[in-house]
Amino acid sequence: MEALNTTQGARDFIYSLHSTERSCLLRELHRFESIAIAQEKLEVAPPSPGQLRHGKRRMFVECGSVFVQSFFELASSLFHKCWSVLIPVVWTAALGNLVSDLAGLGLAGYVEALASRLGLSIPDLTPKQADMWQTRLSAHLGKAIGVTIGCILGMFPLLFFGEEEEKLEEK
Repeated sequence: MEALNTTQGARDFIYSLHSTERSCLLRELHRFESIAIAQEKLEVAPPSPGQLRHGKRRMFVECGSVFVQSFFELASSLFHKCWSVLIPVVWTAALGNLVSDLAGLGLAGYVEALASRLGLSIPDLTPKQADMWQTRLSAHLGKAIGVTIGCILGMFPLLFFGEEEEKLEEK
């Protein structure tokens, strides 16, 4: 799918939605635009520290999603040696990638739901506040930190690789 800032990307996104999702999105876009037009000439205060916790939510969601994908990819690669006897190593790597991608897709909604249950809800920002550099910086830093932590935590299966190699060397 292309980026949403292109006509084709927006079209692809819209066609991928269910009719109820499209209706809800359209209502929210109209509401957002009417607020933005009304606030166009108003001075809006920068987002409060509480509103900037959006970065924390992004960090948690990215961390969880990347952890799931990394964990499943590395965990499935533990079976590379077993399966590489029957099929080429490249194919086992591709299957590991498939498993991790499917796990990421399947569990993404659960990570989002967990973030909401933990009180990491999306802050109520005005359209002007959503476009401010502080808000964007907070969200991008949260994503970057979350991806980093998720990758590091997702490397957990690597702890088991050393034991197998040591056992093979002993024999």
